[in-house]
Amino acid sequence: MKKSTWIAIIAVVIVAIGGGWWVYSQHQSETQTVTDAKPIGKTATIFLHGYSGGRGSTDYLIAQAEKAGGTKVLTATVAPNGKVTWQGNPHKVKHPLVQVLFTNNKNPDYTVDGKWVDNVAKGLKKDYGVQELNIVAHSMGNLGTMFYAVRNGNDKNVPELKTYIAMAGHYDGILGRDDQPNRIKLDAAGKPAPMNDTYAELARLRAKFPQNVRVLNIFGNLDDGTNSDGRVSNNSSRSLKYLVSASHAVYSEKEFHGKSAQHSALHGNAKVAKTMVDYLW
Repeated sequence: MKKSTWIAIIAVVIVAIGGGWWVYSQHQSETQTVTDAKPIGKTATIFLHGYSGGRGSTDYLIAQAEKAGGTKVLTATVAPNGKVTWQGNPHKVKHPLVQVLFTNNKNPDYTVDGKWVDNVAKGLKKDYGVQELNIVAHSMGNLGTMFYAVRNGNDKNVPELKTYIAMAGHYDGILGRDDQPNRIKLDAAGKPAPMNDTYAELARLRAKFPQNVRVLNIFGNLDDGTNSDGRVSNNSSRSLKYLVSASHAVYSEKEFHGKSAQHSALHGNAKVAKTMVDYLW
């Protein structure tokens, strides 16, 4: 065999070995990022997006929270089977922030969404030492939050729920689907009529909502006569009050007005973000 042929073969082997080592080292790095469990702080704040949402749904809110002293330390990506993949730089900070992303971001089964939130909460306590939890949720993320709270929120394996900031929650229906403008009426306790099936199930379980949670309910009004944010009627959002009142929640509401209070615009609204930050810290 010619010398030049041997040289070519050796070169190919060296490249193959080098490439294999690079792939291996990259895999090790990724694995380390995912499995490197370290305490991030006593109280963590998680951000949940809504239907068809993703990073863009909560990036702005997280950025504003960081300007106010928070630190994003983790991203939790939840697969359709419920498995959570953790990425980021977990380390102890004063106000740790965690962005939660659902791979199946169009899942209409809110009880499954609640189980996904439960998996994130358990991971935060078991692997990252979190003892208390704040939740900021937009739209469908609120239904996941509520089913998590009434079914698993008192589990000793999850952090204690301290603060819940709801944005554009459609607890008793969505306009054009199972609601229409000005249809829902609330009694003095905030109990809505009529109730859809989802709300009826949450109402049946409302006594299991964790005790003494601070709840801020944020919703938008386009001021166009619909008393809605264009997607969700204000009374559908405000029906949250009845669901949390049985457990002595410290409940308050904040209504925003105009085009910047539209359903999907709320999570990019500067005044909403400031209200969120002021309420968290």
